[in-house]
Amino acid sequence: MSAITQKSLSPSAWAELLLLGLIWGGIFLASRLALNEIGVLTLVAHRVFWATLVLWAVVLMRRLPVPREPRVWGAFLVMGLLNNILPFALLNWAQLSIESGLASIFNATTAIFGVVVAALFFADERLSVRKALGVGLGFLGVATAIGLSNLTHLDPRNLAQLAAVAATLSYAFAGAWARATLNGLSPQVAAAGMLTASSVMILPMAWSVEGPFDFALMPVTWGAIGFASLIATAGAYLLYYRLLAVAGSGNLLLVTLLIPPFAICLGWLVLGETVAPRALIGFALLALGLAVIDGRVFRIFSAKPV
Repeated sequence: MSAITQKSLSPSAWAELLLLGLIWGGIFLASRLALNEIGVLTLVAHRVFWATLVLWAVVLMRRLPVPREPRVWGAFLVMGLLNNILPFALLNWAQLSIESGLASIFNATTAIFGVVVAALFFADERLSVRKALGVGLGFLGVATAIGLSNLTHLDPRNLAQLAAVAATLSYAFAGAWARATLNGLSPQVAAAGMLTASSVMILPMAWSVEGPFDFALMPVTWGAIGFASLIATAGAYLLYYRLLAVAGSGNLLLVTLLIPPFAICLGWLVLGETVAPRALIGFALLALGLAVIDGRVFRIFSAKPV
C-alpha cells in the first residue's frame, strides 16, 4: 500500500478489532503451552498445516480462482519462509527463555520495521520527518525493553530477545515481498498459497530435526495447537482482511497496540508471568512511535476532525 488509509471505526469494527487483538495476543500463551510438550519446529508445522486446510476449504467454497503460474508459487515459497517459518520459529524459540508478554511487546515492532523496509524498496514509501520520528521512538522502545546493558553479554535470555526482534524484521520483509509479487490475488488465495508453501517446507524440516510427529499429546497441547492453527492463523487471517476492507490500514494498525496488553494479561493469569517495568516503558515508547507514524497523535491535538 502506498499510503495508510484512514476510515472511521463503527462499533462493530471496534469489536472485531478487539477480538483480533485478543486472538493474536492469545497466540503467545498458546505457543508457550504447546512448547511444554512439542518442539519449536513441530509447533510451526502444526500451526501452518492445519491452517492451510481451513483456508483452502474457504477458497473452494467461495470458488476463488487458484493461480497456476510457477512465478506465483515461487513467490509463495519466499512469502512462506519470511512470513511464517522464520518468524514463527524465532518467536517460539524466544518464548523458551522469555515471558510471552515480553515476546508480544517485541512483536509490536513489526510495524516499525515495516516502515523502514518499505522506505528502502518503494519510492512512494520514503521516510518523512514524521515517520522518521516515529521509527526513532520505536527503536528507543526496543532498546529500553531489552536494556542496553544486557547487550554487552549474550546469554539465553538476551539471545531470545534478539530472536524476537529478528522475527519482526522477517515480517517486515514479508510485507515488502507481498506488495512486490502478490498484487492482484485475493487475500484468501494468497494466504492459502503462502501457508501451503510453508507446510511443504516445514513438515520435512521439523520431522528431520525434531523427529517423527507424536499425536499422543496432552489435551492442553492439542487445545493450544488448535487455537494457534485454526483460530490464530486461519481465522485471524480471514478476520484481518475483513477488517482491512471495512476499517482501513490506518485503523488496523491499532491491533499492533492491542496485542501486548492481552498477551501480558493472559501470561499473568495462566502462567503467573510478570513483565519488568522496563519492558512496559519500552512498549509505551513503541506505542507512541506507532501513533506518530500513523499521524493519529497529531490529529488528536489538531482542531480538524479525524
